[in-house]
Amino acid sequence: MNILDLLTKKEMNFIQFKEYKNNTYIFLEDELCNKIGIITKGSIKISTFTALGNELVYNTISEGGIFGNNLIFSSKPYYKGNVISLSECEIAFIEKNNLLKILSNNQKFLIDYLRIQSNFGKELNSKIKLLSLNSAKEKLIFFLEENNGIFEYQSISSLASYLNLERETLSRTISSLIKEKIITRNAKTLTLI
Repeated sequence: MNILDLLTKKEMNFIQFKEYKNNTYIFLEDELCNKIGIITKGSIKISTFTALGNELVYNTISEGGIFGNNLIFSSKPYYKGNVISLSECEIAFIEKNNLLKILSNNQKFLIDYLRIQSNFGKELNSKIKLLSLNSAKEKLIFFLEENNGIFEYQSISSLASYLNLERETLSRTISSLIKEKIITRNAKTLTLI
């Protein structure tokens, strides 16, 4: 269920819908965040560039996801990366004052909003723990444990990027863990034994 489904007809008047083409900059790094965005169609990424010009993707968010919610009430509400569409997408924006009105008057929306915030915090803590692990083996096993022992991936490159590993390192690690009978691999699925 999309969080927008919890809004009343009157509250829907607080929403501004905007459509974006693929690869469009929605917000720029260091731009003030004064509204949240709820993706109703498509997906986005939040990324920045390192000093050497390499792109670092903080997050990808797909339909039903929210962004800006961790910044809007912070003491420094500025985007830490560029918000860019990954496909044609539609985003529902709620400005800060209107969000406060909705949160104050709609308990179901408030509970779902807090659930989303809590889940984001858990995911962030998990990602920090993942990045703090030293070996590729530890990272992959931890990642599989966090995903209930099974993970279907699109490509080794995308999984390696998420785990902050080189593609070759991840491939060697998968082969090693298969030999050690710690994981199995079937097509594009890894399973922790």
